[in-house]
Amino acid sequence: MDKAATLTWLRRISGDIASVTIKRLEDTLPWYADMPPARRSAVGLVAQAGITSFIQWYDDPTSTPWIAADIFAAAPRELLRSVSLQQTLQLIRVTVEVTEERVAGKDGGLREAILLYSRDVAFAAADVYARAAEARGLWDARLEALVVDSILTGEADEELPSRIAALGWHGHGEVAVLVGTTPPQFDVDLVRRTARKLAVDVLIGVQGSRLVLVLGRARISGQEGEDEELGFHEIATRLEPSFGPGYVVLGPPVAALVDASQSARAALAGFAVARAWRGAPRPVEADDLLPERALAGDPLAKQTLIERIFRPLQSHSTDLVTTLWSYLDNGRSLEATARELFVHPNTVRYRLKRVSEVIGWDATGPREALILQTALILGSIGAADQVRRRPPLRRPQQR
Repeated sequence: MDKAATLTWLRRISGDIASVTIKRLEDTLPWYADMPPARRSAVGLVAQAGITSFIQWYDDPTSTPWIAADIFAAAPRELLRSVSLQQTLQLIRVTVEVTEERVAGKDGGLREAILLYSRDVAFAAADVYARAAEARGLWDARLEALVVDSILTGEADEELPSRIAALGWHGHGEVAVLVGTTPPQFDVDLVRRTARKLAVDVLIGVQGSRLVLVLGRARISGQEGEDEELGFHEIATRLEPSFGPGYVVLGPPVAALVDASQSARAALAGFAVARAWRGAPRPVEADDLLPERALAGDPLAKQTLIERIFRPLQSHSTDLVTTLWSYLDNGRSLEATARELFVHPNTVRYRLKRVSEVIGWDATGPREALILQTALILGSIGAADQVRRRPPLRRPQQR
């Protein structure tokens, strides 16, 4: 059979090939049978377009350039998002099998042309999906950078939850922000793989030499494992190797992602003053840098020290505040404190233990003693300011 006769024959049987292909898809591919009728029709159009395109290509491969986008142009754009690359390759395989069966025994060159064409279509389809994935990846990267920047600046709006959902954030509950330096060769994929192993959602922001990670637990219902119980400090420890040299600061946990700007402010403030603590661990929690942050003028650190240390002690017992002041002023000496307060050293020990139970910090440690003394100083200054600002009492007028 010459080429002209072969082309005439192919055009005559193209409709039959398309019908048999659709029937084979229904019988062999479960995902196709489960599709809505409109999408099944769109897939049928794609198969028909592929067969027609092959006939045109067989007629003159050099004068009829084609690309996979021409084949998929017959279907609506949403089909590309609903049909995966694996399903597309299955579609190509079934179409090629049906065509091969139909032309078997006619012409060996025709069968070879079908195989060559199907190979090129498969590679071109993979290219279409790769370009779509690359475009989506660039869009996701820009959206992620916008979300992280909104969190850092605290300029959240009503669109922030929808943007977070578009990024595929599965986390629920507490969120914390981790800040450090960007390594010379930053591997984003390594950070995401590590986060997935820890059952953690992560948003990544690279701002020059500063690397910001927004962390949220992404527990899957019904899944059990020790990683589900990891605290944010342990999570930060596992992610610490992904940062560059220098300090890595973890902000305090907040209730939800929309409140992450509070954790971010604390982490950024701690990152700015971390060098003031010679023995700062890596990672270090922002609340462990409260004295340095307060000295640098961070209002959030001052408020935290007063509300978490000074006011609870003052409302619990004035004896605890007095004992803590004396203990710190006397160089953390039990005997000197006992002599000043005219009590037994065991009484001082008991009160210091009560201080630790009330606020969670132990005054006998050098680092925690600095935190407590800073809180007492700030609390006393604040109390004095309140006394000075209190309006004078008015005396009742005598008639």
